[in-house]
Amino acid sequence: MQYIYHYLFEAMWIIYLIYWWTMSRDVKVTIRTESSLSRLTRSVSIILAALLLYFPKLPISFLDLRFLPLSNLCFWIGAIITAGGLYFSVWARRYLGKNWSQAVTIKEDHELITNGPYALVRHPIYTGFLFGFIGTSIAVGEWRGMIAVALVFGALLYKLKLEEKWLREQFGDSYEIYCLRVSALVPFII
Repeated sequence: MQYIYHYLFEAMWIIYLIYWWTMSRDVKVTIRTESSLSRLTRSVSIILAALLLYFPKLPISFLDLRFLPLSNLCFWIGAIITAGGLYFSVWARRYLGKNWSQAVTIKEDHELITNGPYALVRHPIYTGFLFGFIGTSIAVGEWRGMIAVALVFGALLYKLKLEEKWLREQFGDSYEIYCLRVSALVPFII
């Protein structure tokens, strides 16, 4: 049982990243992409967030203070939220198909996907990824997790705003109507 507590989150994230890397090869040709500096800034924020969650002892003392009790309940609630978030992200990636890209891009013959998870939120990959970090943060239960979630949220919000701008330019009124009908990250809220 001790192994589950020690390796469950690592296993979920590693499987997720392997899936993501494997699926990244089968995509459409890119005709427009965001700058390298934009991608680098987002990547650094997400890597820093992952490191905050992965390393249990950091030199900044308040980061390891608890905001949730150390308990099996918090661990399993966090595990369920993480697994659900990562699954939601994978489901969205499968729906997006060849239109997917790591960076903000416009693809050749880009399609506006509005069904499946995209009928629930406009950016379900971001939603799932963010909930993966939220769940892991709940399981960790320390302030470093909250800072990690804030870093990921900020990085995804920046990416979302750029992507929304480009999608409005690409799809015009169709995208505007979609935006009026479907929330960006959390149904009926954001």
